[in-house]
Amino acid sequence: MIHVHELGGCAAAPLAHYLKALGVLRLVAEQRDRDVRGWWEGGHYRLATELTREDLERFFLEDYQPTPMFNPWGARSGYFDGGSEKSARESLKRIECSKISRLKPFSETIRAVRAVISDITDGSKPKDKDELVLALRRKSRNASSLWIDTVISVIGAGDNISLAQPPIFGTGGSEGSGGYPSAYMSAIVEVMIENDWSHAIHSALFGENEHDCYWEQSMGQFAPSGSSTPWDMLFAFEGACMLRSSVAGRASTNSQKWMSSPFYVAPRSTGYTSGSRLDEKFLHKGKEYPGRGEQWFPIWGRPSRFSEVQQIFLQGRAATKAGRATDGWTMARAISSFGVGCGIPEFIRYGYQQRNNQATHFAIPIGRFRVPDRRPATSSCLDDLDQWLPSLHRVAYPADDRQAKTSPARLTGAYRRLKDSLFSVLQEQATPQQWQDVLLRLSDMEAAMRYGSGLRAQPVPRLRPEWVAAGYDGTPEFRLALAFALQSGVYRVGGRRVEDHVRRHWLPLERKRPQLHLDPERKPCFSVSGTGPATKLDVPSEVVMHGRCGLDDAVALLERRLLEASQREGRHLPLEAALGTAARVPDLADLVADFVDLDRTLVLARAMMALDRKKWVEPPAFLDPPSVLGWPDDAWLAIRLCLLPWPLRMPSGFELDIGADPAIVRRLAAGDATAAVDIALRRLRAAGVCCTIRMAAASPKTARLWAAALAFPISQKTAKRLLSRLDSSKE
Repeated sequence: MIHVHELGGCAAAPLAHYLKALGVLRLVAEQRDRDVRGWWEGGHYRLATELTREDLERFFLEDYQPTPMFNPWGARSGYFDGGSEKSARESLKRIECSKISRLKPFSETIRAVRAVISDITDGSKPKDKDELVLALRRKSRNASSLWIDTVISVIGAGDNISLAQPPIFGTGGSEGSGGYPSAYMSAIVEVMIENDWSHAIHSALFGENEHDCYWEQSMGQFAPSGSSTPWDMLFAFEGACMLRSSVAGRASTNSQKWMSSPFYVAPRSTGYTSGSRLDEKFLHKGKEYPGRGEQWFPIWGRPSRFSEVQQIFLQGRAATKAGRATDGWTMARAISSFGVGCGIPEFIRYGYQQRNNQATHFAIPIGRFRVPDRRPATSSCLDDLDQWLPSLHRVAYPADDRQAKTSPARLTGAYRRLKDSLFSVLQEQATPQQWQDVLLRLSDMEAAMRYGSGLRAQPVPRLRPEWVAAGYDGTPEFRLALAFALQSGVYRVGGRRVEDHVRRHWLPLERKRPQLHLDPERKPCFSVSGTGPATKLDVPSEVVMHGRCGLDDAVALLERRLLEASQREGRHLPLEAALGTAARVPDLADLVADFVDLDRTLVLARAMMALDRKKWVEPPAFLDPPSVLGWPDDAWLAIRLCLLPWPLRMPSGFELDIGADPAIVRRLAAGDATAAVDIALRRLRAAGVCCTIRMAAASPKTARLWAAALAFPISQKTAKRLLSRLDSSKE
C-alpha cells in the first residue's frame, strides 16, 4: 500500500526547507524504500512511499545513517589542535568513539581522513590545501565521495588541474570562521548520541509544533532567519549533497567556475525588483570582488523517483545556442527549453549575497521563473540579442570600482528595465504588449547611447522579421511604427539599386555596418558610460532625431530628407515603404485626427529600425488593412499627393509627376496650414488635378501634426486612391 505524506516542514523557501525535501527523498530511497516518489504541490513537498507516518519517523529515529562530512582543509574542522576547534574536536571524537552501529561508516571515514592527514603532514594543518583535497578525493568512497564532490569541484585533468568551491556550502564547507561539518556533527551528537531531539521529528518533517522546537545552533546561509532543530540541519545538509559538482569535472580545462555546480551561474542583479549592482559583488576590506553567484532550483510537479530527480541535477549544466549558461539571463533562456523537455514547470532562483557584515553570505530567494508549457515560436527572436547583452552588461555594470561609480543612472536604469522586460517574455506565453515592452526598452538603451553612454556596447544588433509577429497587437501605432522604421530612400549608383535607410537619422552609424561611428581624430577622453578611455561619439548633421518628442522627430526627418533630395537635384521625397509595410488610409486618418500616440509610435519605430531588411522578403499575412475605413481631411490628402517619392503610374500608361516642394513642409512646421494647402493646390492644378477644395485652415498644432503624418510612407495603390478621392476624373 502506498501512503502519501504532505511534508509541511519542506517548502521552496528558505533554501534549508527546499534542501530538506531533497534530503528526505534521498535518504528514504537509498536506505529504505527504493520506489519512493516525491513532488511539489501546493507550496509543500509530497512523498509517496510504502512507509506509514509512524514508519517514516521510526526510520529516521532508529535506522538512518548520516553521510560522513569533513573539511580538514577549512575552518574549525576538529582534526587539529587549537582553541577555536574545541567544540568541533569534541563532536568528532564522540562520533569516532561511538558504539552506535549506524555511525560506524562515519567513524571509519574519520579514521581514513586522519590517515591521509598523517601521510601528508606531521599532524598540523597543511599549507597546501589542493594537495590535501586531491588526496582525500582519491581515498573517498561511497557517501564520503558524495560529500567531497559537493563542496569541491575538480576541473581539468593531469597536470592542468584547478579547484573550485561551489557556494552551496560556503567556501569549501566553511562560512567565515565557522565550518558546516562542525555544525553537522553537533547535530548528530544531539540527535543520535544524546538522543534529546526525538520529539522534534514532527516539526522537521510535517511542520507540526514548531514553536516547541528551537535550537541555538545556526544553519548559516541556508536559513538566514527563523528557528531550526538538529533534524532540520541534518536533512538540509543531506539534501545539499545532491548538488554534486562532478559535471564540471568532465568539462574542458578552461571552464569557468560558474559551471562547477548544477544550475549555478554568475550573479546578476536583473530579473527581480529588489536587485542592485552590489548584489553582484562582495566587499572585503573596502574593495569589491565578484560575488558568489546564484543557483536555480527546479520545482517539479510530477511524482518522481530519486534516480529521476538525481538525473535532473546531474544534467544541470544548462546551455543555450550561444553556449553554456553563465548568468541569470542565459540560465533563464536555457531552462526555458530544459524545463519544457523535463516537464519542470517552475524554478526558484536563489542568490548567494552578502548581508549584515562583510563576512556573512545568505541564500536569498530572488524570484521564481515559470517555464512555459511549450517553447513558443517567437522565443527564437531572443537569439538576436545573445551576443549583444553581455557587452551591454559590461558597460552598464563595469567591473572596475572607479568606472562603476561614474556609470550614469540613465544607462543602468535603462539596462535594468530591458532585462526585466526580457525575463517577462520568457515566462509562459508572452503577449504582444510584453514584446512591445522589450522594443521600447531597446529604444531606451539606444537613447542612452545617443547621448554618449555605453558606446562600447554598440547599438541594437540586426533583428529578424519574427519580432514583428511577436509584437503585433493590431493597433495603428504598431503598423505606423513599422512603416516608419523600414522606409528608405532608393537611389541608382552605377546602375545598382542602393537603399538609404532612415536609421542613420537616429544614430551616427557607419555606412557599411550597423556600428556607431566614432571619431578617431578627437583626443581620447574618459567615457561617461564608465567604460574607461574611449573616443567621443561623432554626431554628424544628418542625425536629426533626438528621441524627446515623436512629432518633432517625424518633422525633422522629413525636412532632412527634403534637404538631401534638393542637394541631389531630386524632385521627390526620398522615403519609400518596404514591401507590405506602407501606411494604411485608416491609420493615417487616425493619425491626422490626433487619435494615435505619436510618441509611442516613434519609440517603437526607433527599435524596429534594427530589423534586417535583407530578410524582409514578403509582407506578413497578419498586416492586412483595418476593417474600418476612414479618410483623412481632404486638405491633408492634397498635401500628401505633393510629397510622393515617385511619379504616379496611371492605368493608361501616363505618369503623373507631382514634384515635391519643401516649402509645404516648412509652412506646416511653422503652424501655417493655410499657406501649405495653398501651395499644394497650385502644384496639383499645374499637374492637371482638379480638387474639390479651394482653401483650408487649421490650428498650428494640427498643422504640425499634418507635417508629421507626411513622414509615414504610402504605396502607389494608396496614392491613387487619394487622387481619385480628390479628383473623380482620375479614377
